[in-house]
Amino acid sequence: MTTQASPALPSVRKRIGILTSGGDAQGMNAAVRAVVRTALSRGAEVFAIYEGFQGMVDGGDGIGELHWDDVGNTLSKGGTIIGTFRSKDFREYAGRKKAAVNLLANGIDRLVVIGGDGSLSGLNEFRHEWTQILGELVAEGQISQELADAHPALMSAGLVGSIDNDLVGTDMTIGADTALHRIVSAIDDLSSTAASHQRSFVVEVMGRHCGYLALMSAIAGGCDYVLIPEMPPESGWEQRMCAELRRGRAAGRRDSMVVVSEGACDRQGQPITSAYVRQVIEDTLGEDARVTILGHVQRGGTPSAYDRWASTWLGYEAALEVLNATPDSSGPVIGFHGNRIHRAPLVEAVTKTRKVPDLISAGQFDAAMELRGGSFIEAARLFTEMVSPSRIDADADSKRIAIIHGGGLAPGMNVAAADAVRLGISRGYTMLGVNGGFPGLRDGAISELEWADVEGWLVGGANLGTRRNVPTTAELDQISQSLEQHKVDAMLVIGGWNGYEAAHLMHAEQETFSACALPIICIPASIDNNLPGSELSIGADTALNVITEAIDRIKMSGSASRRAFVVETMGRHCGYLAQLGALATGAERVYLHEEGISLEALIDDVEWLRKSFASGRQLFLAVRNEAANPLYTTDFLARLLEQEGHGAYDVRQNILGHIQQGGCPTPFDRLLSARLVSRGLDLLSHGFASGTSQSYYLGLVESKVTERPLSAMMAEMDLRFRRPKDQWWLSLRPVMKAVADATS
Repeated sequence: MTTQASPALPSVRKRIGILTSGGDAQGMNAAVRAVVRTALSRGAEVFAIYEGFQGMVDGGDGIGELHWDDVGNTLSKGGTIIGTFRSKDFREYAGRKKAAVNLLANGIDRLVVIGGDGSLSGLNEFRHEWTQILGELVAEGQISQELADAHPALMSAGLVGSIDNDLVGTDMTIGADTALHRIVSAIDDLSSTAASHQRSFVVEVMGRHCGYLALMSAIAGGCDYVLIPEMPPESGWEQRMCAELRRGRAAGRRDSMVVVSEGACDRQGQPITSAYVRQVIEDTLGEDARVTILGHVQRGGTPSAYDRWASTWLGYEAALEVLNATPDSSGPVIGFHGNRIHRAPLVEAVTKTRKVPDLISAGQFDAAMELRGGSFIEAARLFTEMVSPSRIDADADSKRIAIIHGGGLAPGMNVAAADAVRLGISRGYTMLGVNGGFPGLRDGAISELEWADVEGWLVGGANLGTRRNVPTTAELDQISQSLEQHKVDAMLVIGGWNGYEAAHLMHAEQETFSACALPIICIPASIDNNLPGSELSIGADTALNVITEAIDRIKMSGSASRRAFVVETMGRHCGYLAQLGALATGAERVYLHEEGISLEALIDDVEWLRKSFASGRQLFLAVRNEAANPLYTTDFLARLLEQEGHGAYDVRQNILGHIQQGGCPTPFDRLLSARLVSRGLDLLSHGFASGTSQSYYLGLVESKVTERPLSAMMAEMDLRFRRPKDQWWLSLRPVMKAVADATS
């Protein structure tokens, strides 16, 4: 590759350069695709800078223009299609000077960089040196003053691609969710072979300075012990770890699992290796132990649904950031904070991120944990409570809390119930399970659940059973008698809208039926994601991943022909699964009940599709929410497209159906379950202590678990269509339009 300066005048159109640098992370391709298509849809030109900053230094073929179709069919690919490299040349001023020459040669003065803190630091340094570099290049005669004046500043936006999820100030970095999927899947698989041999496994995961992957996978995988950099164990931890493993075996577990972050160390700063942990287990417990180092498999493979739609949103925002930037713009790093786009000063974010290892080295572990954020601290506390409970047997005179499911099945119901049982017992309560939903409550199908009873409940389904039945006012008398007979002091309702309605009815009728005047906590569990007070429900992420995997396979089946697919998702009148599924799979069209379907829009879509296939399109995907329109059904849409295609393509329709309710819960749904259940039990504890019987519905709002009085629930809902009046994900509609097709 050669370096070529260009005295040419700048292009009238804005030009963006995009690169991926440092370690690869699943979801980078989704971000690249979104930057390219968003910029193109707004009349800009986009150039790939291949092999990270090195392509910028080398110039020539290291920088090339990208068009719409160049980023097609990339959402399901891991890694990065434009390559990545840890460039030594760019670390030197001379290398950055060469990079500036090559950018100017291509008329580029706007950059989107996707990488870790090192990559973003390099971007920040380059941006601040830009004026100095221009002055030197003019003085040396490498560029004209006119060219320098046309590009007075380097405008930029940074996106964090890091499976470690180590950037301070953002909830989730690109690739972290997929890496967590890989780890938890491996732990689930290892559990079965470990149980077969009554064996212990030590699983080493990535995270040199950040324990996110280790901690979250330990919770989601139901593991026995975890070692992370931010929270080194106290002296004598080996004996405590083995005591926990021994207790688990005594309680009936046939397997033991310890997760070790690659950067784990003790309080003196000495590394704790997975090999050492294995040796401790064998020497202390006298049993066979195995080490599994997951390594780079955590970086590879198909991105999760989250790493597709979230990275698409980030790429869209990054493109807008640089397109709208002015020479005095700050060049932020863009991330997420509670399902909302969050812009942070780049230097501040990187400085805080790099401070964590220094705090750990200095023994300031509490300060390191504080920088990781409240959710991280909460997760550490929850894990400690789950593996080191204050008790595993409830007292005979303890408060009695009943767990009940209501509404349709959601993956994660079992996890939430198991978390409720174990956290509840640890906090001194007797936990009861209601079998068969509210009909079971009416009929007295209530039994005590002990610690060992929920062993192995990390799978999908609902072992307690669930029903959609909402009791009538007449049935409340029988329910009241059942509550009195079993001495139920409080209820945790883990379910969907029918369960919420039943809880609200009981609360509303408490003056008539005195036994119903007990505290009730509603915890959202529904794949439809249509419950009040929560931006995400337990089970929705699992369903979305099932949809994404299914559509990937559907699209692959049409790769050898010219084909249009119409895929129907669940969701009733809530389009969450359809919208997010469309973003995650690269659909060109999505049909939602919230927007409706009009004949005029269908005519436009048919005409666009006809022209698109005539221009060389091979594949088309439309995703339809099951209740988008009662007359314009999935079958109707497929027949319409078939008829109007006049043989230019064939059409297939796919109704995904109940596979969306099946499957093993994703790490996100498992972690959400623990957080919501813990908060629900906290509220009940406060109520018991104060002698009140207030009832609430819980939810995740902007990354925080919040509660609202059950009496206020109906005001938040569109009761006709059984969905919240305000749905955050509808803000993604412009993102969908920007990346769906070149004419949208």
